[in-house]
Amino acid sequence: MPDPVLYTAEATSTGDGRNGHVVSSDHRLDLVLAPPAEMGGSGNGTNPEQLFAAGYAACFHSALRVVARRTGVDPGQSTVTAEIGIGPEGEAYGLVATLVISIPGLDREQTREIAEAAHQVCPYSRATRGNISVELRVP
Repeated sequence: MPDPVLYTAEATSTGDGRNGHVVSSDHRLDLVLAPPAEMGGSGNGTNPEQLFAAGYAACFHSALRVVARRTGVDPGQSTVTAEIGIGPEGEAYGLVATLVISIPGLDREQTREIAEAAHQVCPYSRATRGNISVELRVP
């Protein structure tokens, strides 16, 4: 656990979970939730997987840019796209993540090395390690 904790995000879910509403304590995040059509829902709202994908993409992208700069590489117009899949896993549901990483101007091997190093320091990567499959994809 970090010592000290520098920031704590707080959000509250109301309604019917995936078919409800979520709001952060500062009200900057205020969203209607709905299961995607692929899971039998209306798709007329966001869902937990999209929220997780957004958070993971942003966190990993920050880590990627820090690692790149530490190694003397200008990350330029780098991008990270997180794909979060959900599906049956025995009696429950499980997640799978793919991070698609791009650093224009770098070759695939250099980008992969920076991505692997970022995967070691990103808090989301550290939190998911050993819990869900995470693939780093460098197109």
